[in-house]
Amino acid sequence: MNYISTAIEGVWIIEPKVFSDARGYFFEAFKKEEFEKQIGKIDFIQDNESMSSFGVLRGLHYQKGKFSQAKLVRVIKGKVLDVAVDIRRHSATFGQYVSVELSEENKRQLFIPRGFAHGFLVLSDQAVFTYKVDNVYAPQEEASIRFDDPDIAIDWNMDKGQMLLSEKDLDAVWLRNAETYE
Repeated sequence: MNYISTAIEGVWIIEPKVFSDARGYFFEAFKKEEFEKQIGKIDFIQDNESMSSFGVLRGLHYQKGKFSQAKLVRVIKGKVLDVAVDIRRHSATFGQYVSVELSEENKRQLFIPRGFAHGFLVLSDQAVFTYKVDNVYAPQEEASIRFDDPDIAIDWNMDKGQMLLSEKDLDAVWLRNAETYE
């Protein structure tokens, strides 16, 4: 695998080595020993999967306090714009984001450490999105930041009128009012 650092320390793009032939393809999606050598110790405890249609924007989500989660995300089918926002209050990159296109074609993954809000926008007719997490889901500790927060200024490359958002995401708070990591 090829590990590519991003503009924000701790966020990594991971490109697998894909072996293709007339039958299809094969690649290793996760190899704990190699991952920990490149990025650090991790204990993923759960895999999650979602399916969404074109224009669905999920995020920007995170869990607070001891329930924060690191994530390793990828797309099995379709294409998304994936975004990680640094919400570590004392970080030099607080409020900045990394965005990367993840697709079934490029087979890229994004590692998002604890202390980040995360979201993605579906760019294809449909997308199947999967991710590993290193902590349990705790609904009482879940939080969201507005996808269109002007202080973050994410370029989603799509008109808001084409986006489909949940009520929870539309009711999210601005970064300046969010409970962040110290």
